[in-house]
Amino acid sequence: MSKCLSFATKELLLLQTKVNSHRIFDIEIHGILLWASMGFLMPAGILTIRLSNTEECSTTKLKILFYVHGTLQVLSVVLATAGAVLSIKSFENLFNNTHQRIGLALYIAIYVQFFMGFRRPMRGSKGRSVWYFFHWLLGTTICLAGIINTYTGLNAYNQRTSKPISLWTIIFTAQISFMGLFYLFQDKWEYIQKQGVILDNNETTTPQVEIVVPQNDEQKMIMRTESGRKSNALGTFFSRHNVLNKLFQQT
Repeated sequence: MSKCLSFATKELLLLQTKVNSHRIFDIEIHGILLWASMGFLMPAGILTIRLSNTEECSTTKLKILFYVHGTLQVLSVVLATAGAVLSIKSFENLFNNTHQRIGLALYIAIYVQFFMGFRRPMRGSKGRSVWYFFHWLLGTTICLAGIINTYTGLNAYNQRTSKPISLWTIIFTAQISFMGLFYLFQDKWEYIQKQGVILDNNETTTPQVEIVVPQNDEQKMIMRTESGRKSNALGTFFSRHNVLNKLFQQT
């Protein structure tokens, strides 16, 4: 009798271990899908479409960037949908914690943004400005909330599995920091290039010094232009001094 109970206990423990390992695997797949969707593809799509705002962006390049942006966002929605299906199928969706509540709001917002992208007005139409503002606002909000929910998901994973998350937190933080710096650098790159051009022009361009020498009343005023030298105080002094000597000699 005792041997039968011991055997049954071992079988129960083995079954629980298999269930726990399967649950952990589902949690990890869910985390990878949502990270790829909201932690990588969606920020990458925003960075891509911002490249089209540069002045040197040609029509062909603009179309390419637009289609890349659209492709990344569609893939993001597909992976988020897969993560949602896995969550409904495998987890207890009581929505009694921050991660699940933010996740539910993100699922709704993603589909709203997805359909807004396909219903965009033509450029120049009356509703284009309003649509662009809400599309930008909702997309930015989804991206930021998705990043925050990735961190809450890592904490939830640590609480359920007791596995360390320090390495994954550092890697994700480094990735987001790089994307954030690139996001900020996009606006300044053309400005930095223009600053270099302006400085070069200021250094190589020499102002023209116009000198008017009076002649006889029957003759017209003669305009002499001195150029091709770097303007400095000593050179200006000697050039003016020589002109004045010629003027005194003629008079």
